Amino acid sequence: MSRRFFVIATLAALSAASAAHPGPNNDPDWPCVQRKVPELSIGQVWNAGELPETAKQWDKDPRLSELAAELVKRSNPIDDARKQISDYIASLPKDQAQEKLEQLFMGVFDKINIERGLIISGISRYAESQRQLAADLRKKAAEVDKMRTASDADQTELARQTAQLTWETRIFEERVQSLSYVCEVPTMIEQRLYSLSNIISEMMQRN
Repeated sequence: MSRRFFVIATLAALSAASAAHPGPNNDPDWPCVQRKVPELSIGQVWNAGELPETAKQWDKDPRLSELAAELVKRSNPIDDARKQISDYIASLPKDQAQEKLEQLFMGVFDKINIERGLIISGISRYAESQRQLAADLRKKAAEVDKMRTASDADQTELARQTAQLTWETRIFEERVQSLSYVCEVPTMIEQRLYSLSNIISEMMQRN
């Protein structure tokens, strides 16, 4: 590929990559195929009846709060999480099981919702950074192309600028690939919340 064609190809690739492939979202700047849902609702993951006001008091119990923090960790296998919940409930008086399970779900829900919200905000910032990078690279590519057509162009400087543009474009493309992975994270978190919700609901039915 000639250097001139390289620059043209670079401009085309950057235009396509910066546009991304947004899904059916109200936010035109959202870069992910997955639909943007800024905040989850309890009804999306909980089908064990209406939660009482006391469920919101989960943060007043240090032991329960610590367990909720452990459960939401994605590095914690879901089977281990199930055992942790079971062991916790087994250690409580029978008449406290229902209330503590309700509070445990609420603690898990609140913690995951906060984590998920931070990730979504991070994705939006990342996408904005990519859009700015794409604009900068398009500008640099145009400058290199203009330099190449100049009759008095410094060939050493032209080679340096072309190499720099190639390197920065490669970094940009790697960031595009990273964004594709990061876009999966909110869905992974939702799936974990749904799994934990089912486990807690099952244990409520047993107690």
